[in-house]
Amino acid sequence: MKKLIFQKFLKDAFISFMIIGFSISLIIWVIQAVNFLDFVTDDGHSLAVYFSYTLFSLPKIIHRILPFVFFVSLFFTIAQYELKNELIIYWNNGVNKITFINIIIIYSIFILIFQLIMSLYASPFSQNKARTFLRDSNVDFFPSLIRPGKFIDTVSKLTIFIESKDEQGFYKNIFLYDSIDDGSDSVKKNKSQEIHAKKGTLINQGTKKIFVLYDGKITNIQNGNVNNFKFEKIEFDLTKYSSKTTIYPKVQEAPSRDIFNCVYYNYKKELLKFNAEYLRCEVEIINDIHQEFLKRFFKPLYIPLIALVSSLLIIISKESKNFSYFKMFLFFSIFFLIVISEVSLRYVGHGESRLLAFILIPVLIFSTVYILLITKFRNLL
Repeated sequence: MKKLIFQKFLKDAFISFMIIGFSISLIIWVIQAVNFLDFVTDDGHSLAVYFSYTLFSLPKIIHRILPFVFFVSLFFTIAQYELKNELIIYWNNGVNKITFINIIIIYSIFILIFQLIMSLYASPFSQNKARTFLRDSNVDFFPSLIRPGKFIDTVSKLTIFIESKDEQGFYKNIFLYDSIDDGSDSVKKNKSQEIHAKKGTLINQGTKKIFVLYDGKITNIQNGNVNNFKFEKIEFDLTKYSSKTTIYPKVQEAPSRDIFNCVYYNYKKELLKFNAEYLRCEVEIINDIHQEFLKRFFKPLYIPLIALVSSLLIIISKESKNFSYFKMFLFFSIFFLIVISEVSLRYVGHGESRLLAFILIPVLIFSTVYILLITKFRNLL
């Protein structure tokens, strides 16, 4: 009988967790998807890149909201069981309150494991994968970028100005400035090209985007030397130009292995000996790496603490006149605890004592509350 009633509670709690998690994730995902439209309208990425990037942002959303979703779903389930007198079934069947709390803690351990999988592997992998779509993307959405009467410098090494566009779709009075990259540092700094054309149009040639220009002049500038020549028609290949989107991996996109090794070598004072393939492990950003390290490896420790504090709802019956106030107090206390776990990451800094404090605080609070509960219910054990 005990096994069956525990199964029912865990099933209800998990269903609530899934429904709330799916709903909040979907809302946030849709809002972010709208914000990511700038990748198309401003940065010139294709719709395929946009949808791929948006899809791979979902694991990050789940990872970030999971503690809050777990708290709301568990708190709501326990409160509903109390309000519907279903917890009385547990007490009447010989289940003591410490055993009930232990079941909740075991349930939270499974959520903690899932959160670790998301934080250590799924979230950084998906973020890096999403960023890869941007790094590898050529600008193939030029028609939406080119706006008559405005300078467009969305793409790297290229500036475009177009005076107007006629009814047939031809651009008038076109100016292009190309900072040519031939692979040599000296050439990069001293070679450029200016193109003036009276008319032009964009065409697709397979996977290439070509700017066909008519009746104009090209000015090549290299090391102070200027060469000019006129043309009746040229094809300017736009495919090679990439967007100015950040091309370097961010700390949150780096593999957890590199994050751990960077922190390890930093405390051994051997940071210069460590080279990560996907992470710039440098003194200038070591604080950011410490924050990411704690967020991935130790922030999930707050999940069992959230479960334990939520289970305090069972210590007061709904018949008590203080039940509503106590429920509200617990709700805001746990919410404050989640906020503290987020905000405190920003103030961890470089000091070992702060790192240690962040790790030990949830463990110490959990141990203290659990010991107090055992003391309170020791006669029921």
